[in-house]
Amino acid sequence: MIAHRVTRGIGRLLPIVVVVAVALAAASSAEARPRPSRHQSNFEANKTFGVGLILGQPTGVSGKYFLGRDTALDFAVGFLPRVRDRNGLQVHVDYLWHPVSLVSAEPFELPLYFGVGGHFFDFGVDNVPGDNHGTGLGVRVPGGIAFDFNNIPLDIFVELAFVFDIVVDYGDSYWTDLNGAAGVRYYFN
Repeated sequence: MIAHRVTRGIGRLLPIVVVVAVALAAASSAEARPRPSRHQSNFEANKTFGVGLILGQPTGVSGKYFLGRDTALDFAVGFLPRVRDRNGLQVHVDYLWHPVSLVSAEPFELPLYFGVGGHFFDFGVDNVPGDNHGTGLGVRVPGGIAFDFNNIPLDIFVELAFVFDIVVDYGDSYWTDLNGAAGVRYYFN
């Protein structure tokens, strides 16, 4: 049973990994734009749009698009591993604010970020006879840090997100959860 779940999970993620690998291989070499020299703790993005992998809750593809110098849209599409005997597809989009850079060094910035966004979870429930499928719609409130490299078009992030879902098609209830994830993104510009 465990081997079947692992194989099913890998089968769901394989197309995502292939798409990301092809996109990264096809991308021209890019460099991060230099940041303006400054002596303040405010973060200012030097990249615009990036795509990469996220591991945790969910595991799949992550993207980030900077709308301004310290605001961005963040999204992920992936497989949410077993949470309370539930697993399935998760999609989220968050509006992020980067109020401060905790570290401003030559090789990287370390911005702290917070946000709010929407969450969709299409899940199945293990070990439940009959209808074991449901859908959750809700709100995500993420917070994290990003190692935003200055000279290469990459960032590495770690985040926690409080999730409040209203569940439909499965008991019509609600639940709260804390999702944790880490990932890496390649920026195309």
